[in-house]
Amino acid sequence: MGSEFEPVNVNGFQELAKQLLPKMYYDYFAGGAEDEHTLKDNLKAFSRIMIRPRVLVDVSRIDSSTTILGFKISSPVMVAPSALHQLAHLDGEVATARAAAACDTIMVLSYNSMRTIEEVASSCSGIRFFQIYVYKRRDITAQLVQRAENNGFKAIVLTADTPRLGRREADIRNKMVQPELKNFEGLISTKADSETGGSNLQAFVDGTFDASLSWKDIQWLKSITKLPILIKGVLTHEDAILALDAGADGIIVSNHGARQLDYAPATISVLEEVVNAVRGKIPVLLDGGVRRGTDVFKAIALGAQAVLIGRPVIFGLAAKGEFGVKRVLRMLKDEFELSMALAGCPNLRDITRRHVRMEQEKRQSML
Repeated sequence: MGSEFEPVNVNGFQELAKQLLPKMYYDYFAGGAEDEHTLKDNLKAFSRIMIRPRVLVDVSRIDSSTTILGFKISSPVMVAPSALHQLAHLDGEVATARAAAACDTIMVLSYNSMRTIEEVASSCSGIRFFQIYVYKRRDITAQLVQRAENNGFKAIVLTADTPRLGRREADIRNKMVQPELKNFEGLISTKADSETGGSNLQAFVDGTFDASLSWKDIQWLKSITKLPILIKGVLTHEDAILALDAGADGIIVSNHGARQLDYAPATISVLEEVVNAVRGKIPVLLDGGVRRGTDVFKAIALGAQAVLIGRPVIFGLAAKGEFGVKRVLRMLKDEFELSMALAGCPNLRDITRRHVRMEQEKRQSML
C-alpha cells in the first residue's frame, strides 16, 4: 500500500496507522483486554442490528446537528477521551482539538494526555470536556479538575470502570512504557517500574488509582467543581439508576474500548437497557465500535444522544495529523447524513426505535 493510498472509509485510516506506527504504539492503541472477545464484539454487535428504512419522505434537507448539555454540535459524533496522542503524532492532543473544533464538535480531553490542559485550551476555540480518573491523592485530581474549569472546559467525564487496569497482553508482551505526562509535572511522577518486566502501565495504575472509589464519592467530585459531571463506563440498568441517584448529569455507555473487563457486553447491545433506566432524565451517550455512519444511526435510534469515537481519531491522527482527524470526523458525519436520507429521516428527532430491528426481534417475529 503506497503513499498514494487514500482511505475511502474510517477503517482505511487504521490500515495506514498500522504501517506508520511502531508496533508497540499501534498495539497499544488497537489492542484490548485478554482474549479480545469484547473488542471484536463491539464491532460485530452493530452488524446484528438492521435498519428499517422509510421511503417517499422529503429528505431534500438533512440536518444532523444536535445539542449535548446545551452545546450545539454539527453532528452527534464526538471525540472520545484517549491517552497519549503524541505517540500517534508529534502535535498530539492539540491537533485533535483543532480538528474537533474545525468540525464543530466536542472533544473530551484525556486525563492522560501528553499535551497539557493549558496547551490544548489555548490552541483553538472549541467546546471541550475533561475526562478524569481519581487518584489515591485526591488533591491531584482536584487540581486538574480546577485547571480544566479555569481553562474553559465545559464538563467533567469521570471514568468509573478502572479501579485496576485491564490485562492488555499486547502491552505486556511489548513492555509498553508509560511516558511522563506534562499535566502532572510537580505533582506526581508518571513513571513506574514493572517488577515483572512487562508493561509498566499496570504498575503505574496500581500505584496511583484509587480502587476504593464508589458512588458516594460523586458527592466529593460535585463539591470541587461547578461543571456538569458525566459517568463513563455504565453498562447496566442498575448502575444507570445509581448514576441518576448520585446526581450525574449524563452517562456514557462504555466498556473502555474493550480494554478493561473482557466478556463485558458490547456497548450497543446494552444501550437500550441504560436508556430505559434513565427515562430521558439525563442524556445517554455511547462509545465503542463506531466505525460507520450506519453505526451512528443505530445508536441514535436506540436512544443515544451522541456517540464518541476513540480509535478512529487516533488512527486518523497517526496517518495524517490534524487533517486525518478532520477526515475521520467528516467521513462519519457524511455517512450518517446519507444513512438518514436513505432511511427517510431529515433530522435527528425523526430517528426512532421503529427504524431499527435487533437480531433477536427478527427471530421472535419468525416464530
